[in-house]
Amino acid sequence: MRIFSKDVRLQDFTIMYFTGLAALMVILVASYQAPSSSLPPLPMPFRMPLDPLGNLQLAWNISYATQEVYIQLRVAELRHGVVLGMSDRGELSNADLVVLWDNGTRSYFGDAWSDSKGHVSLDSQQDYELIEAKQKADGFYLLFKRPFSTCDPRDYVIEEGTVHVIYGLLDQPLASLGDLNLSRIHMGVQRVLMLRPDMPSPTLPPEVKTMDVLAPNVIIPNQETTYWCFIQKLPDDMPKNHIVMYESVITPGNEAIVHHIEVFECAQDLREVPQYSGSCDDKMKPKKLNFCRHVLAAWAMGAEAFYYPPDAGLAIGGPGSSRFLRLEVHYHNPLLISGRHDSSGIRLHYTHNLRRYDAGIMELGLVYTPVMAIPPKQHTFYLTGYCTSKCTRTALPPGGIYVFASQLHTHLAGRGVRTVLVRGGKELDVVQEDQHFSTEYQTIRVLKKMINILPGDVLITKCTYNTEDRSKPTVGGFGIMEEMCVNYIHYYPRTQLELCKSHVDPGYLQKYFSFINRYCRKTLQIITNFLNLCLLCQFQSEIFKSIRNYIFVFFIMLVCLGEWEKQPLPEVTSILPKHRYPCEGGAESYS
Repeated sequence: MRIFSKDVRLQDFTIMYFTGLAALMVILVASYQAPSSSLPPLPMPFRMPLDPLGNLQLAWNISYATQEVYIQLRVAELRHGVVLGMSDRGELSNADLVVLWDNGTRSYFGDAWSDSKGHVSLDSQQDYELIEAKQKADGFYLLFKRPFSTCDPRDYVIEEGTVHVIYGLLDQPLASLGDLNLSRIHMGVQRVLMLRPDMPSPTLPPEVKTMDVLAPNVIIPNQETTYWCFIQKLPDDMPKNHIVMYESVITPGNEAIVHHIEVFECAQDLREVPQYSGSCDDKMKPKKLNFCRHVLAAWAMGAEAFYYPPDAGLAIGGPGSSRFLRLEVHYHNPLLISGRHDSSGIRLHYTHNLRRYDAGIMELGLVYTPVMAIPPKQHTFYLTGYCTSKCTRTALPPGGIYVFASQLHTHLAGRGVRTVLVRGGKELDVVQEDQHFSTEYQTIRVLKKMINILPGDVLITKCTYNTEDRSKPTVGGFGIMEEMCVNYIHYYPRTQLELCKSHVDPGYLQKYFSFINRYCRKTLQIITNFLNLCLLCQFQSEIFKSIRNYIFVFFIMLVCLGEWEKQPLPEVTSILPKHRYPCEGGAESYS
């Protein structure tokens, strides 16, 4: 348990300062030095670099008992201040900020916010509490805390899922904080999973071996975004083992450039996959790389080592297993640094002493077809996929399965993903949710508690999209400008069920478009492999959604141990209440 004392603060280190215009409370930072009686160091188990050069380092810890986040920011070279903030998608406007600034003679610390134009103002409710500010040999350190939720409408609510962190350094003094506009200084954005499950790391058995799947001394291209692919072959005589843990291996000096890493298993029926090391987007890459899509391991910047439950492990090697792995490394190089070598990747920890259960990976959500169409110019549009009671009743063992982690996935238009467990028509639990999801930050996320899925249960995956920047409809597919709605759940014991997804019955979809054509003079034709679709051009969004929902209530197609036609839409009679924070009158504990 990561527990903090509620009395950890530096009272004699700060004094109150009131601005003349707004009479707002800020903290005067006395000469950037802590008092002689130093505080005991707080553990900071989570950390990640913010900027590409690693000059800004973010570290944090969580107190679920008090629902507070403790944040430590290290600045390698501080000039006149630093800005750290959070916003919905990493925007500089309407952001929740904490700012350290100076006016040339004195330095101040305060809770602030930015308006729609990036202009910064002090917040009338100061919710960031400074604990320590200190110059050390390797940089300047700020330690402060704030609640998950403050009930201040200008503050960001820290929830489970992706948090978009914005940051910037101040190169000039400010006469007052009101002189600061974020659009006029160099700012950056970083994504992080801030709330993590509160559980200790298990101990690995002594016989565990390791296997490194690493980039082969790649020279990182001097371009902002690169996806590098590499094929690695397993030993031909490798028997079945269980992966029990994996972790990232990052080349020293590249911590701020290696953005995320994935290892995929190739299809079992591929007897040979050509050796390849190059861009994943290269049109000349071997076509067989497209058959290496089964996720084995995934890491994103700031993620910890991933442990399997004590009773389960992920099978690798042996009969029926692929002999080929595909490594994919995402390099984020906005400063266009050239000549940098990299051998980053994933270290797999595995054992020949097989655990009681094989872990499995099941894909929930929607089938990737053009049927899952999203109209253009939509601020918010929802698509929903179903794993029905008929499927779970057919495929799951009597005791069900235990979900311990999941990986959410959409493409560029995705803004949120939520999978909920329904039993007897009632929402019972949220399996995974991220309402600030970004395709730029994908990793396997350990659940704060395991979820038991029983035969007859329903799993509903709902994805949120934004297509305001698009002039044409977005359809389902593998392309980055097409869309997906997926939750890969990691569970045990493994079953034969790898897909439990749905899509709209084509017959009823044809009726839907026939209905729309009566009200639409001009239509946009989408040629698909299955049928010609017509999407509305000048039709109100809400009417579009209501008609779409009307059609969907009839039947869906279900992929579950084969494709089942005309399955009824699951009925939900009771939904889960929204979580309430202490400032809203909720319980003190977080669950």
